[in-house]
Amino acid sequence: MTAPRLEIDLDKIYHNASTLVERLAGCGITVTGVTKATLGSSEIAETLLRTGVSGLGDSRIDNIEAMRHADVSAQMTLIRSPMLSQVDRVVAHADVSFNTELEVIRQLSSAARNANRTHGIVLMVELGDLREGIMPDELENTVREILRFPNIAFKGIGTNLACRSGVSPDAHNMAELSVIADSIESTFGLTVDIVSGGNSANLNWALSGVDTGRINNLRLGEAILLGCEPLHRQPIDGLHTDAITLVAEVIESKVKPSQPWGVIAQTAFGEEAPAADRGHISQSILAIGRQDTDPCGLQSPPGMKILGASSDHLIVDSTSHDQLTAGDEVTFQLNYSALVRSMTSPFVAKVVELPINLLRRSES
Repeated sequence: MTAPRLEIDLDKIYHNASTLVERLAGCGITVTGVTKATLGSSEIAETLLRTGVSGLGDSRIDNIEAMRHADVSAQMTLIRSPMLSQVDRVVAHADVSFNTELEVIRQLSSAARNANRTHGIVLMVELGDLREGIMPDELENTVREILRFPNIAFKGIGTNLACRSGVSPDAHNMAELSVIADSIESTFGLTVDIVSGGNSANLNWALSGVDTGRINNLRLGEAILLGCEPLHRQPIDGLHTDAITLVAEVIESKVKPSQPWGVIAQTAFGEEAPAADRGHISQSILAIGRQDTDPCGLQSPPGMKILGASSDHLIVDSTSHDQLTAGDEVTFQLNYSALVRSMTSPFVAKVVELPINLLRRSES
């Protein structure tokens, strides 16, 4: 089998997603399955839909188009503010989009009118993480404006935390979002259907037994695909953390000094060379590098340590591991950064392991 490759276990993804859908349903919260780390994989999208997610969300219109072309039938939400240059594509393929700019919504309205469609809008609110979002005191005027736009349906509000600044979802900022939803309904005499509280970083808060207020949706990607929460990168009880793994092939394995020699300058990526002298070590090189993944986001097998990486080479210390030779394969677990980069690389194959029930059906 070719390497490097991502091995994707749909049964484990199904288990993770269905477990979270069930747990959050008890809190009155639905799940939007986020597909942005999967490049619009129709197999993963269909797996998520079988678990009862309320719809699919992606930050790239290209991925949404890919799922549409693969006949994936679901409500599709563009969870990044649309680019003005893509409003026609957004209206054609996404049912809903997250927005913060009136001019973008005005252009979406025009595109929707030309296409004889109605496009849903969720307004994103800034609650402290300082990524996207309308400041709370400006939200009322924004709602008032978009209600005048033809072919635009105001669907609700949302927020995003933990991604840029690491601001954690908590009782205070989630209660603020609930208050904002109530205020909009009171001011405009309408129903705020969607109150999207955030992403996988919200799970600790949502499942802690607190009153979740008006929050009725979360957007989950990392927790489903990797089985961990993003705030502290801790495994979530009962979920698989190896639903997706990265396999790379050894192309060199030799005993070498642990320290370089000669006049030392910066590495190809501006880092400093290792300082500790550990004598001679068993050093192995795998055919994968920074062009294909985030080396800092890889977890190597026990007894193996990642020493560094260049564009195309990953160097590991395998002294305390079983002896490696050229042609051997090594399996790594990934964090979200490594997953996104590996999934994007055209040099990393994606191998999907079909669910057991589908395999049994094909064998019968």
